[in-house]
Amino acid sequence: MERNVLLVDHRRAPAPPAWHVEQADDDAVRAHRRLRQAAFVDDQGLFAGTDLDGTDDDPRTVTLVARGTRGTVLGGVRLAPADPGAPDVGWWTGSRLVVAPGSPRGTGPALVAAACARAEQAGALRFDATVQDRHAAMFAGLGWRSTGATVLGGRAHTTMTWPIGRLAALAAATKSPLGGLLAGFGAAAGGLGGSGFVGDDGAPVPGTDVVAACDAILPSMVERDPEWAGWCGVLVNLNDLSAMGAAPLGLLDAVGARDASFAARVVAGLREASQAWGVPVLGGHTQFGVPASLSVTALGRTSRPVPAGGGRAGHEVRLTADLGGGWRRGHTGRQWDSTSTRTTAGLQTLCSVVARTAPAAAKDVSMAGLVGTLGMLAEASGCGAELDVAAVPRPEDATVGDWFTCFPGSAFLTTDVPGAPVADAGPGTTATCGRLVPGRGVHLRWPDGSTTPALPGAVTGLGPA
Repeated sequence: MERNVLLVDHRRAPAPPAWHVEQADDDAVRAHRRLRQAAFVDDQGLFAGTDLDGTDDDPRTVTLVARGTRGTVLGGVRLAPADPGAPDVGWWTGSRLVVAPGSPRGTGPALVAAACARAEQAGALRFDATVQDRHAAMFAGLGWRSTGATVLGGRAHTTMTWPIGRLAALAAATKSPLGGLLAGFGAAAGGLGGSGFVGDDGAPVPGTDVVAACDAILPSMVERDPEWAGWCGVLVNLNDLSAMGAAPLGLLDAVGARDASFAARVVAGLREASQAWGVPVLGGHTQFGVPASLSVTALGRTSRPVPAGGGRAGHEVRLTADLGGGWRRGHTGRQWDSTSTRTTAGLQTLCSVVARTAPAAAKDVSMAGLVGTLGMLAEASGCGAELDVAAVPRPEDATVGDWFTCFPGSAFLTTDVPGAPVADAGPGTTATCGRLVPGRGVHLRWPDGSTTPALPGAVTGLGPA
């Protein structure tokens, strides 16, 4: 016997929130300023006449407001680069947090949380605030950390910072398992590159002047953008050889595809890149009827491979990067395409810059991002590193947060004694932007002279070379 059963949910729908947070339009900015004037000038006397300052005139300033159900501005907060007159170096500050009397409970904390998220969206790697002592506990409860004390307008304040873990999270996700995963290989003669070459971009083949490198492209990227995956299969391997100071000899590829039509798109990208750099594809393997995949092996030659572990405390850190191009379509904030429009001569000049410079140590910037790669170089060299954030060459269209965590196309970190010469990089830009120091991990140095931790310790666990 069939039965029709009607299921009815008698629970009440949740009540709509009494407010929401949004980015302020011009009217809301004026409403926020009126609340500021009433609270900080008229009531608390923290400022004389007005609390407006240079941050209000900075076009990069973002104001967030909480609106009630009828559209009334209940409170707001502003955030902006720390120095209104200087380029954005990824250091932002929050200020002028104010909530109207009688506003719903939780409005202030919600504005702070929204400001933290918005600062990270803007590419900030440091987000600070100076908070009246009576509000410091609220900030601490949201995860902020105290960094000091000061007095403003005759009132005690606490300086605080929001911990942004973007750099450490990327390094952990891409590299931290390697030490344990590869532990058994180092015992064999020549294993993991042999003595002096632990954690390198390529592996010297024992008894020869050949360097081998191998990279796999993310299967999701192969599936989504097969021609670009093929191009990048060549690019990343030639970057690896370049970081070792090796001249490329040729490439081998292994392609997996659901059918010949899809494989042809991957191969088209491989062929185009092979022609662009003037490096032949020597052979490989193709498998049909399988999920999309691509790995490429590159062979190069040098009589003097440059190790990642050749750095020493006191060495300068330099970045050579091609800042041309732009974000790859569909990969904004993650993959910078500086190579697909370059000439063969330009690509080959940048590809040989490490060999012609012959630094003490080198690595190409790849999956772990700029800071993670610097951490790997420092780990292999048995020391730590400081990176001067404002000195890092960066495209105008990339935020600091994105540039420090993306795949930057062609970019190489090198270290050497202060003042050591650097070869011409063709389309690349070279700048000294840090130093190797005693210790472990990577710290960021800011324009005010302070440093903040970016990576607390070893990146891979492979240890010194």
